[in-house]
Amino acid sequence: MEKQVIPEVVLNSGHSMPLIGFGTASNSSPPDLSSIIVQAIELGYRHIDTAALYDTEGFVGQAVAQALEQGVIKSRSDVFITSKLWCLDADHDLVLPALKKTLRNLGLDHVDLYLVHWPARLKEGSDIKFSKENVLPFDMRGTWEAMEECCRLGLAKSIGVSNFSNKKVSEILSYATIPPAVNQVELSVAWQQKKVRKFCNEKGIHVSAWSPLAGYGAMWGSNSVMENPILKDIAMTKGKSIAQVSLRWVYEQGVSLIVKSFNKQRLKENLQIFDWELTQKELDKISQLPQTKAVSGDFLVSPNGPYKSVEDIWDDDV
Repeated sequence: MEKQVIPEVVLNSGHSMPLIGFGTASNSSPPDLSSIIVQAIELGYRHIDTAALYDTEGFVGQAVAQALEQGVIKSRSDVFITSKLWCLDADHDLVLPALKKTLRNLGLDHVDLYLVHWPARLKEGSDIKFSKENVLPFDMRGTWEAMEECCRLGLAKSIGVSNFSNKKVSEILSYATIPPAVNQVELSVAWQQKKVRKFCNEKGIHVSAWSPLAGYGAMWGSNSVMENPILKDIAMTKGKSIAQVSLRWVYEQGVSLIVKSFNKQRLKENLQIFDWELTQKELDKISQLPQTKAVSGDFLVSPNGPYKSVEDIWDDDV
């Protein structure tokens, strides 16, 4: 099987991370997800992105074990595994036990990157469809101190955040002894995150994009990327797909991307973005696209928690 070599970025932790990751978040994971992940590894994917919330850590662990067994990779160090701390465990005393559970699920002794999934805390027993009453006050400092401890213990090679505004990252930086290596945020041509990219670049924090195609096909996603006439024109001119043009744009911003497809052909296409580039004229057209955020975070707005409005979650980044 033809394998694509994916460029890497060196994070502020000193560790290297492949710039394209295989995402495992799904409304309904296929029963053969492990074999799909192994197939992705065969194609050249070396970064697998999971989370406690996704309920896919077990599949990822099985896939890594199978890939080693089949000789697709030579050692554990050949793959970069990201997982995330869910809001139920976003509290100083719960972080380390949560990571240990994640490692048991994965069958690994460390993750390469561990992220605080959202800047929020939920009441124990909340499921994905939690009510507003289940949102609790969030101790960001205590949570980050516990993340640093995970790093010092070698259970996470790098640590970071996900869905954090510049203001919240800035607060962490004010007391962190280990700064976040990554901020993984919603980012696509339809939500370009110029403020977040500029701020993180200045602070030496790498930005990673989830939903680089605006969640097309997902229940919460939109067609703002995949059915955009300007992108369609650029794709036709280039002889590329709309997805490839959109992913190439993200890559050209110095941002890594988490792509998700369980289709082998699309998995291949998503990696074919490195040997060509967008012209300045094309970049200018893309920079003018209307901006729409797919996930507002309104589920965290609650009288009990720290956010009384969507604006409180994103501060001045929107």
